[in-house]
Amino acid sequence: MYQPVIDQASDKMEKTKDAYRRELVSLRAGRANPKLLDRIVVDYYGTQTPLNQMANIMSPEPRLLTISLWDPKAIPLVEKAILKSDLGLNPANDGKLIRLVIPELNEERRKELTRLVWRSAEESKVAIRNIRRDAMETIKKMQKNSEITEDDQRVAEAELQKVTDAAVKDIDEQGKEKEKEIMAV
Repeated sequence: MYQPVIDQASDKMEKTKDAYRRELVSLRAGRANPKLLDRIVVDYYGTQTPLNQMANIMSPEPRLLTISLWDPKAIPLVEKAILKSDLGLNPANDGKLIRLVIPELNEERRKELTRLVWRSAEESKVAIRNIRRDAMETIKKMQKNSEITEDDQRVAEAELQKVTDAAVKDIDEQGKEKEKEIMAV
């Protein structure tokens, strides 16, 4: 009877974990990865357009990203968007192609990236706890409306807590993995 509530909460928690995973991929760890630019949005003729929808992004070398725009007139707009981002990269172009050299991470930047990982992890954990709270309220309403018994309510709340704990643990593990990757010299 209460299972759909727990399943729905579990699905939402899974989506939160996926969003956190995508955010971690976009944090650079010293290697060039085209996903690094997934968060870059360009003001393209008055429309906020994701960079990966207006260019081909490749990594021909371990420390180099190349951006080949479909509209070469947009090169200055893309350069501006990259400079405004928190990536700390300086674009260079030859009129057709934008090159981004990924510098070695210094100790200060590594620590800064680690702080970003954990700030994002905390935001994800708060989102998961909010999902749990909403599901708990739904379960309590079901009990109050006599849709489930008090015993069912306790069982449902315990099951929901297990799902929540597993999601929070998963986020912590992902954060530790990314921290290890960032801090590796």
